[in-house]
Amino acid sequence: MTALDRAEPQLTDQTNLLPRRQVLTVLFALSLCNLVTTLDQVVVSASLSTVASAFNAGSVSAWIPAAYLLTSTAFQPLYGRLSDIFGRKSAIALAMGIYIVGNLIAGFSRSITQLIVFRAIAGVGDGGATSMVQIVISDVLSLRDRGKFIGYAGGVTAAGYAIGPIIGGSLAQHVSWRWAFWITLPVALFATAAVVFILPLKPVQGDMRSKLLMIDYVGVLLTLGACTMIMLPLVWGGVTFPWSSAIVLGPLCAGIVTVGIFCVWETKGAKLPLIPMYIFRHMTVVGVYICMFVNGFVFFSMLFYLPQFFQLVLGYSPTRSGIFIIPFVVAPIFSAIVAGIWVSHTGKYRLIVYCGFALFAIGCGCISTFTAQTNRAVMVVLMLLAGLGGGATMQTTTVAAQASVSRRDMAVVSAVRNFLRILGGALALPASAALLNNAMRKSMESLSLSSTTIASVIDDPSLLLSTSSSTGIGISASQASYILSNGYNKGFKDVFYLNASLSTLAFVAAVVMIRHKELLRGDEDKLKMEAKEALIAKGVGTNATPLSITDAKQAAGGDIEMEAVVTDLQSS
Repeated sequence: MTALDRAEPQLTDQTNLLPRRQVLTVLFALSLCNLVTTLDQVVVSASLSTVASAFNAGSVSAWIPAAYLLTSTAFQPLYGRLSDIFGRKSAIALAMGIYIVGNLIAGFSRSITQLIVFRAIAGVGDGGATSMVQIVISDVLSLRDRGKFIGYAGGVTAAGYAIGPIIGGSLAQHVSWRWAFWITLPVALFATAAVVFILPLKPVQGDMRSKLLMIDYVGVLLTLGACTMIMLPLVWGGVTFPWSSAIVLGPLCAGIVTVGIFCVWETKGAKLPLIPMYIFRHMTVVGVYICMFVNGFVFFSMLFYLPQFFQLVLGYSPTRSGIFIIPFVVAPIFSAIVAGIWVSHTGKYRLIVYCGFALFAIGCGCISTFTAQTNRAVMVVLMLLAGLGGGATMQTTTVAAQASVSRRDMAVVSAVRNFLRILGGALALPASAALLNNAMRKSMESLSLSSTTIASVIDDPSLLLSTSSSTGIGISASQASYILSNGYNKGFKDVFYLNASLSTLAFVAAVVMIRHKELLRGDEDKLKMEAKEALIAKGVGTNATPLSITDAKQAAGGDIEMEAVVTDLQSS
């Protein structure tokens, strides 16, 4: 008996098609959750340089966002299954609660180690909130209408990306970096309450003991272990330890082996696997996963290292750098919404995906040419270009993956899609930090600077911006300028060469692997019948008088599926 056969009778189908008015209400609550996690990421990224300086920990500062993304990544597949077992509302409430606790205590951190650990706790909650938004939207909307509404939710997310850098930069510069972790808590509390009171609850079967026994605990441990062992060497390599050292190669190899063990366990051992291996039989799903890994890698690399470039190379304040990155984070608002509407009206998504990754690759390649002398208007245009490309690929790939699998697999396919995107982002941060730190180290070694001086600059690159600070550690003004132009700037170029190459790879993968699937599914008649029965039941009053056709259409609230049902009734 396969894992699929074992899992099928144990899970409750949580499809719950809603009229449009109810969908909009649910979307409001879910968008608040998205806004919270989005604001968190960008507010912290804009404050990262200030936090690193406060703890004198520039060499390990990448672990502040990386630890958050690590746990967010590792727990995303778990939340997909938790929502299947315990219900969608319970999973979201749990995720938001963990996020609130993690960020609250992170703001009280007294050391860089405490901050990294507490951010890892907050990341556990973020993983659930991120996945559950798309999963619930998949429950309440038909597949064809889904792209538009997910696009709207993506627009709210992008709005968070737009205002977050300004908030983060202002807090770091004028208040305290601790508020970068506290500022989202009131919104998070309100979002949690909104989910609890607004989201329709579809009961799931089974007692608590049987539900707890269904969780794939071994899969969770293997996922967390593999992610940690793969990320650690990327942080250490070339900075803390040589790439060829056993302490770098050992965990990396162990992480790869653990991935293999995880795949075997999910196939042979797990009663209800976190990631059913059979979903990888669909070429489109595999293509989407490759593309989303790249999307996460490139997006988070740009999100965290463009503000740092503006501060170190252009000399901008945290607030000004937060404002200057707005073109990159606002552009996805428009491309995500336009792409969603396009999919909803045409039922086509491949062209949008192709064009999106092409723009992403071109934008990253052009951004790699940025220097202190680059015209600022040119910078804005190129960031807009990259942002438009990245946003266009977000929700269209979700629809492509969901259209390729059965309804019972939509939650887990969506969770794995998010898992791989965040995994890409989690790996991007230490990988980008390694490229930057290695380039700076080489430039300083060419000046024959002491190892102590080199370590000080890598821990806090902002020392190079002040003549008094740089001379205090034995670096002249001309040497500081050389390190920034030939060290940091070269590392920045290397990061974006990598981003452009990966975006090109994603474009090729999309063209070769993503196939068109009709957005009208084989189970549409069954779902329409269920919707018809629900609509008739809603229209029956105490005197058992059914709604008229006109009233029924009004009750449908403009929902495509529900109006189609009414039309069927009218013609029958």
